Amino acid sequence: MAELSRRGLIIGGTLGAVGALGIVAPAEAWTWAASGSVAGSGLGTDPRQVWDDEADSVVAQLFERGEVDLVNRLLADWTHNDQPLPAGPPADLHAFLDQARRLPSWTDQAKLGRAFDLYQRRGLYIGLLYGFGSGMMSCVIPREARAVYYSAGGADMKDRIAKTAKLGYDLGERGAFGAGGQMVVTCVKTRLTHAAVRYLLPRSRHWNDAADETKPISQADIMVTWHSLATFTSNKLAAWDVSVAAADSAAFLHLWQLTAHMLGVKDEYIPATWSAANEQSRQVLDPILAPTTEGVRLAEILLNLAAEYDLGVSKPMLHSFTRYCLGNQITDWLEIPREPLTDGFVAVGWPAFIAFREASMALPFPPAGYWTFDECLRRAVLFFLGEGQRINITMPTGNNPHYP
Repeated sequence: MAELSRRGLIIGGTLGAVGALGIVAPAEAWTWAASGSVAGSGLGTDPRQVWDDEADSVVAQLFERGEVDLVNRLLADWTHNDQPLPAGPPADLHAFLDQARRLPSWTDQAKLGRAFDLYQRRGLYIGLLYGFGSGMMSCVIPREARAVYYSAGGADMKDRIAKTAKLGYDLGERGAFGAGGQMVVTCVKTRLTHAAVRYLLPRSRHWNDAADETKPISQADIMVTWHSLATFTSNKLAAWDVSVAAADSAAFLHLWQLTAHMLGVKDEYIPATWSAANEQSRQVLDPILAPTTEGVRLAEILLNLAAEYDLGVSKPMLHSFTRYCLGNQITDWLEIPREPLTDGFVAVGWPAFIAFREASMALPFPPAGYWTFDECLRRAVLFFLGEGQRINITMPTGNNPHYP
C-alpha cells in the first residue's frame, strides 16, 4: 500500500519468494521485537510456545464433561455482536464468552469505518487475494496444511472453507466489529474451534506421525496465517499498482490488528505498522513455506471446489490466476499445471483490467456499482459453500475419520 516501499514488495507481495527459494533459513529463535507491536513491549516469549490458555482450559472442560454438542446448539443462534449471550451455557464458558467479546481499549472506530470504505472500492481485489492468494498459500504452510487435513475440516473441505469464508465476509461488512456486525461473534467462535482442534488433534495418530509439533495452532501459527492474509494482501495491492491512500492502508491494518486480538493473539505479537508486519512476516512466514503431501491434496480439493462454483470460470483459468497470484515456485510445488493459453491471458489481461477499473474510480457511479457487483459475487459464493443455509462456526467433536 502507499506507505510501503516497493523494495519490500517482491519479498512479501510475491508470497515470500526469498524464503520459498531457500535463501532465508528458518529462524532458530524468536527475534522479532515487541517494541514494534501494538502493545509496544512484551516478555519476548517465543510465540511458537504460546497458545490460548483461557480458551483451551474452558474447551478442555467442555470435552471432559461431554458438553461440546450442547454448547454448539446453544451458540447456534448467537450471531451478532450486540446480541446478549445465550442462556444456558456452563458458568465457565459464559465467563469466557463475556470476556472474549470485549474489544480492546485501542480500538479505533474511525479507522474501522474507513476500512469498510476501502472494501467498498477494492473488495473484489481483496476477496480474490484472500481466496487465490491466502487460501492456496495455506497449502504450502506445512503446519496449517497438516492441521487442516487431519482435523475434522479435512473430511469436509466445503464446510471448512465455508466457515473460513464467513470470517472473511464478516470482516468486510459495514460495522464488522460494531453493534450490527458479526465479526466479534465469529472471532470468539473461531477461538473455541481452535481450542477444540488443539484438544483433539494430538489424539490423531496420523497427525502425530506427520507433525513437527506436539500441539497445533500456536500464537505463531495464527500470525503466520494472519500474514498470509493481511500482509500478503497489502503488499500485493501495491504490487498491482492499486493506489491506496496512507489512511486507507492504516485502516486496513487496524482491521486486521483487531481481528488478531479477537482471535486470542497477545498484543505483543500483533504488528503496530506495516513495516513491523513485513519484518515479522519475513521471520515467521517466508522461511517455512514448503510442499507437503497433505498440502498438494488440499490444493486439488480447493481448486475442484472453486470450479464447482460454475460462475463461468474454467479450470485452466483458476490454475492461471492462482499462478499469477502466487508465482511459479508455489504453484509448481502444489502440482498445479501450467496453462499456456490462459497463463498469458491472465498475465496481460489482469493488469489491464485493474488499470481500467482504477481509472474509472474517479467517475461518480462506478464505485457504488462495483461494490454492488462484488457483494452479489460474495453472497453467491457463500450461498454455494453453505448450500443455501446459514453458515455456523462450531467446535468439532472429532478428527478426520479417514485418518484417526
